[in-house]
Amino acid sequence: MLAFRPVVLVTGALVAALGGTMLIPMCANLLSADPVHRADWAAFAIGAILCLIAGGGAAAASWGPTDRLGIREGFLLTGLSWLGLVVFSAIPLAIGELDLTYVDAFFEAMSGLTTTGSTVVTNLDDAPPGALLWRSMLQWFGGVGIIIMAFAVLPALKVGGMQLFKNEAWDTSEKFIANAAQYSIGLSAIYIFFTALCGLLLWASGMPAFDAVNHAMTAVSTGGFSTRDASLGAFLTVGHAPLDLVVTVFMLIGSLPFGIFLIVFARGAWKRLVTDSQIRFFLIIVVGLTVVMMIRLMTFFDDISLFHAFRLSIFNVVSILTGTGYSTIDYDNWGTFAVAFFFCIMFIGGCAGSTSCGMKVFRFQVALAAISVYARRLAHPNGVFVARYNGRPLTNDVFVSVLSFFFVYFASFATLAVILSGLGLDTLTALSSAGTAIANVGPGLGDIVGPAGNFSTLPDAAKLALAGGMLLGRLEFFTLLVLFSPAFWRG
Repeated sequence: MLAFRPVVLVTGALVAALGGTMLIPMCANLLSADPVHRADWAAFAIGAILCLIAGGGAAAASWGPTDRLGIREGFLLTGLSWLGLVVFSAIPLAIGELDLTYVDAFFEAMSGLTTTGSTVVTNLDDAPPGALLWRSMLQWFGGVGIIIMAFAVLPALKVGGMQLFKNEAWDTSEKFIANAAQYSIGLSAIYIFFTALCGLLLWASGMPAFDAVNHAMTAVSTGGFSTRDASLGAFLTVGHAPLDLVVTVFMLIGSLPFGIFLIVFARGAWKRLVTDSQIRFFLIIVVGLTVVMMIRLMTFFDDISLFHAFRLSIFNVVSILTGTGYSTIDYDNWGTFAVAFFFCIMFIGGCAGSTSCGMKVFRFQVALAAISVYARRLAHPNGVFVARYNGRPLTNDVFVSVLSFFFVYFASFATLAVILSGLGLDTLTALSSAGTAIANVGPGLGDIVGPAGNFSTLPDAAKLALAGGMLLGRLEFFTLLVLFSPAFWRG
């Protein structure tokens, strides 16, 4: 029998806490010099009140002796809490100065909490500071939330091969959140440290303090929301430090496993940063893709310098690969090769246990190990070969989990693309929108949803379908899909 009470209790507490954080953008509006922006404080005050009433009421109604949270409750809590947070975080965006419909606000909130970075907001340059800060905060919350989920939830639920990381976090084979509070504090402290460091470096490099805070939150969370319509490109003016390189460094940091950072800071085991096979594989991918794009740019543009080609290549490669989605230039104008290149790499993602999105590089490592063993067995039928990951043998359940994940991933992408095409989107827009939603990247391709556009002109049904794709991709598919199985609800 499912234990609903603790699920409702935790979800309600999270919604109530979300309401408390709305006081921060409320204060940002109150401190604005623009009287119109100051009046927007009421939207966040109303949102906070509704969160506290609904969340606090649900938590109070389900208060009592704590029931054990098992695997099934873990699935239900994960899906219900993320959806509940999106529903309530959209409220101030819907009733505030941005004047969004609730569907648009829901899309924006989903894009924020899932750190996707797709947006329906236009004229960001004149938006109220509270709304800009709230969008960045949502991505920051989503980033730390996915880190904790990757260590406290997914290994226990054995989603997509994440059981590989059970021993690197803590034993969650029997209980849903065992010692989660202790490790969450450590992971959150590291996350806060990198965010503060990024903000200080951006501010020292010439970015205004408010913009530096926002971009620090969305860089480390690999979210990609910006405070300007031109994204990070608005700050790359003559005489300023290369802010894009600073952001690139922190996008890379956000894409590395925070469990390794926890070991490094707690034990001083700096060698783990170079001995971990997932980190090495990820950095090799980054270097290889950057070199490919540099060669392309230097052959496409006759007068581009080597350093400029490097800056453009590494920033855009890292931004798309990690699912951040910042832009400094419209790479749709780099030719068809660049369009196809960025479309393909958006699915890769960063490391497991990071804030990045996509399929995660460890799954490619597992797949390559399986292919290698299969090929060697074909050549030597009597040989005994064992696939390994980080020196540990891979079991059959890991192979099945990873291969199942690949199948569901691309089946979901194809299904979403067909739905969007049926809603009237052209082929390029439908394919790239589906890809960017499932991979939680942000910008798509083409004139409508490309780096120079946004998602505001899409029909409401398409926005809701994309919001569902974002949540599926962010929660690793099976975490949500299992809830639609009749067997899940049987005792």
